[in-house]
Amino acid sequence: MSAVLAGLYVHPVKSAAGFACQSARLGHYGLEHDREWMIVDPAGRFLTQRDEARLALLTTAIEDGFLKLANPQGAGPALPLDHQGAAREVQVWRSVCAGFDAGDEVAGFLSGWLGRPLRLVRFDRRRQRLSNHDWTEGRDVPNLFSDGYPLLVLSEGSVADLSARVGQELPVQRFRPNLLLGGLPPYGEDALTDIALGEARIRLTKACTRCVITTIDPQRGQSTGEEPLRTLKTYRYDRALRGVIFGRNAYAMAGEGAVLRVGMPVDLA
Repeated sequence: MSAVLAGLYVHPVKSAAGFACQSARLGHYGLEHDREWMIVDPAGRFLTQRDEARLALLTTAIEDGFLKLANPQGAGPALPLDHQGAAREVQVWRSVCAGFDAGDEVAGFLSGWLGRPLRLVRFDRRRQRLSNHDWTEGRDVPNLFSDGYPLLVLSEGSVADLSARVGQELPVQRFRPNLLLGGLPPYGEDALTDIALGEARIRLTKACTRCVITTIDPQRGQSTGEEPLRTLKTYRYDRALRGVIFGRNAYAMAGEGAVLRVGMPVDLA
């Protein structure tokens, strides 16, 4: 069985819209700039589409050394990718992280649009945030603001099969992967331990449990009801993880600095 890298996706701001790219550099924390920024409330707690579905409409771009934001009302501030503002502590799930506040201009842009006081922060790498050692064979695997692991791997076959079961085409953006694999049968990623893409070797680990974000239409920023979670529960419920699973969390074992390109062959193990 042969496989190819069918898609690459970077999400610079946690839970905002990401973008597809033809190439991306594999860094120490996953794909370069992925989940490097996060929106927080006044207490420093993270905000996601679980709380505010309209975040799906916050578009992001990386151009000329800047993070550029836009919402349906127009373009927002551009922030240097190496931004270092006021230091503050923020929380994502149970992790308390160090961050750099992005300033009042972008806070006003987000707060005015969503109607609540919000700030944007960039991850401060001087304090590590590690994946659960139970799923990394004891290795120290650092993350930025991802839910728990640096990479998410999914296959085109899985998306197509779920779409057929639901009865409508589901855009891959609902599932927010980093690496989309082509050439696998549906759920073929479940059986993989490692994949190699040129110099990069990726270890697949904990299955990804899914939440209500999968029910949000990324084009409208609104929930569409119970699908695809309702269908997933009928055949993809994992009792040990206490949730429905779709895709695999992952991290790099080798190849930091390698450039991944759409269309490159993927060696399976």
